[in-house]
Amino acid sequence: MSKPKLIVIGNGMAGIRTVEELLLLAPHHYDITVFGAEPHPNYNRILLSPVLAGEQTFDQIVLNTVDWYAENHITLHMGKAITQIDRIRRVVVADDGSETPYDRLLLATGSTPVMLPIPGKDLNGVLSYRDIYDTDTMIHAATTKQTAVVIGGGLLGLEAANGLMLRGMAVTVVHLGHWLLDRQLDVAAGKLLEKSLRERGLTFLLGQSTAAIIGNAAGDVCGVRFSDGTEIATDLVVMAVGIRPNTQLALAAGLHCKNGIVVSDALQTYDPRIYAVGECVNHRGTAYGLVAPLFEMAKVAANHLALMGYGQYQGSILSTKLKVTGIDLFSAGDFMGSDEAEEIVLSDPAGGVYKKLVIKDDKLIGACLYGDTLDAAWYFKLLRDGRNISDLRDHLMFGESSVGDAGVAGQSRVSGMQDKDEVCGCNGVCKGTIVKAINEQGLFTVDDVKKHTKAASSCGSCTGLVEQILMNTLGTHFQETPKTKAVCGCTDHTHAQVRQSIKQHHLLNHAQVYEFMDWRTPNGCATCRPAVNYYLLSTWPHESVDDPQSRFVNERVHANIQKDGTFSVIPQMKGGVTNASELRRIADVADKYAVPLLKVTGGQRIDLLGIKKEDLVNVWADLGMQSGHAYGKSIRTVKTCVGSEFCRFGTQNSTQMGIDLETMLANMWSPHKVKLAVSGCPRNCAESGIKDVGVIAVESGWELYVGGNGGIKTEVAQFFCKVKTADEVKEYSGAFLQLYREEAYYLDRTVHYIARVGLDYVKAKVVEDAANRQALFERLLYSLDGLRDPWAERIAGKAKREFIPIKVIA
Repeated sequence: MSKPKLIVIGNGMAGIRTVEELLLLAPHHYDITVFGAEPHPNYNRILLSPVLAGEQTFDQIVLNTVDWYAENHITLHMGKAITQIDRIRRVVVADDGSETPYDRLLLATGSTPVMLPIPGKDLNGVLSYRDIYDTDTMIHAATTKQTAVVIGGGLLGLEAANGLMLRGMAVTVVHLGHWLLDRQLDVAAGKLLEKSLRERGLTFLLGQSTAAIIGNAAGDVCGVRFSDGTEIATDLVVMAVGIRPNTQLALAAGLHCKNGIVVSDALQTYDPRIYAVGECVNHRGTAYGLVAPLFEMAKVAANHLALMGYGQYQGSILSTKLKVTGIDLFSAGDFMGSDEAEEIVLSDPAGGVYKKLVIKDDKLIGACLYGDTLDAAWYFKLLRDGRNISDLRDHLMFGESSVGDAGVAGQSRVSGMQDKDEVCGCNGVCKGTIVKAINEQGLFTVDDVKKHTKAASSCGSCTGLVEQILMNTLGTHFQETPKTKAVCGCTDHTHAQVRQSIKQHHLLNHAQVYEFMDWRTPNGCATCRPAVNYYLLSTWPHESVDDPQSRFVNERVHANIQKDGTFSVIPQMKGGVTNASELRRIADVADKYAVPLLKVTGGQRIDLLGIKKEDLVNVWADLGMQSGHAYGKSIRTVKTCVGSEFCRFGTQNSTQMGIDLETMLANMWSPHKVKLAVSGCPRNCAESGIKDVGVIAVESGWELYVGGNGGIKTEVAQFFCKVKTADEVKEYSGAFLQLYREEAYYLDRTVHYIARVGLDYVKAKVVEDAANRQALFERLLYSLDGLRDPWAERIAGKAKREFIPIKVIA
């Protein structure tokens, strides 16, 4: 029996997202054919701006490769436009005259850029900015031209201007409004944005109306004339003044159109066999030009095409973000306010921070943020859900972390999210979908999550939240190599540049770093603060002061947070060795605090799970043992086998070596977690071959291995060197770890660091250069000298407030 035929006209994000949703609901129901006028597979138009700016390539923004279509048995026609829809015969006609029949038809024809009807609009060098062709044309133009005028100070215009500027052009933005993004920001935020972009090198002419584009005798652009008679010279003009729904095909087919193809809540046109989604649509009088509504439409359309028939699209609440690296802004809802609404405003022009929240009838109805958008997702959720915020009013301006017990970098935000809560607004991906994919597909990087769920694959603004979900789900197995291009959106400086500046200019705290390096956000963000904190501590031990608020909650309270909000405590047992007294104390603590679970870990330690935060200090005091550092970017454990003391195969005393190494490295912070193991013979019972530093005893001494990783993606350690004595083991391994501490980027594992610099480089610094090795080892010992066990400090009263539960007074 033949399948019904579904034809999709439009190979863009809305149409193919509908197909993806349909394949999930009814994977074998239709024989699907897709027509796309562009000679490319489906790509992410949202990321054209990073391509223009040189931050990404076209291949990196392709969403569905040609192979994907084949794997899903979809017939794809690229570079083939449909010119006619014959609704009587139920066929579509392509530009080559071929006809294809359909049983259901999905229109996803998108939109077309608005070109101002002014003299000179057809000159050579006048471009729109809508697709990859326009982007490639601008990239090519930037290689031969020096100046550009971008007409339009909206989202697309500013992204085009930023990209051309980064390509080396002098760019002037002409905008009819009196402040930038006047439809997305209020005047205060718009002026802050203008100031920031001017500092980057853009020029602005605001309140100007373009009257004509001037050409030379060859028909090329040479200038722009304004309505007041003034002119400026330019080689290139980009019009980014808006879009209009592409309804030409639908109109010719007799479908009802009015500022878009008119559809019902089922995304059905007036012809029941034809559906429409995306920017070509008019739903309840509104045409949407942002991606989130398009994907919400896709879910509903797929629901009806799958013959389920219960989905309804009821419109979308819009939010705005600008895809310019280092510019943090967000707006949503009715942020302009009205006489009936109240406004809460925080304005710090000198610091580049502005926040306005609009409240009506005890509900948040609008938000406008610039410079500090950490809580944008939370505000948007409050706005979208229509939650009564009367109980949050006193804390609302200070973000979600001020409402409850929050760790830095949004740790509590993730643990407090429900599975149904949306993470990626562009793609409509909720937390539960991401967590399920991580657990079932074995994902451990943001790129993996992008590939399997689409989260963070569009505008990228939810990337930090996705990282936090990975950390929360995987715990210490999460691995993400920092980007070498910039530490975060607060700065254009790389990790290497930040480390170099801290060292060369003797910078000792966050404020000095941010001021000296012209940080855009005066207080940094959840991404850069932990990194800078580590770089300060590792560069200037005993001089710089640790900032607990720049650490994750685990490192602040020195215990590992669990999924239910309780903590696990792992006391130190050097080399995995304990005694009867310690075991009795652990048992007594387990009884006294009703510890739900005691577990022997893979690192030969005892884990006490399910301890309340307010009990942590007393648990530590009663245990009377040191911290096992099983929670942070630090030394974790040194695993050992029995070795020559008892094992008949042992060649060296591996147990004592493990104890010595763990004693030497106690309280050591590092770019990421560090695990060691010492095996008493080549049988390798301690799994030394998959540790950051692995030590294997042989008859004539010890073999050292580095760069191993036993996490989700197992990495086998590489042979480093062979030494004879126990003191050499400590010196060589300590020197390697100090080199890693001084040169690795924050969140680099040792395997990532070695992959970046090369094992030969590391050997040259440690194995082959004795003087440098000794200097590294001495610097390590100096940095660790005098460090107190964090449990002892907290028992003595340090950070006492951290462990007092917050009481909510009704």
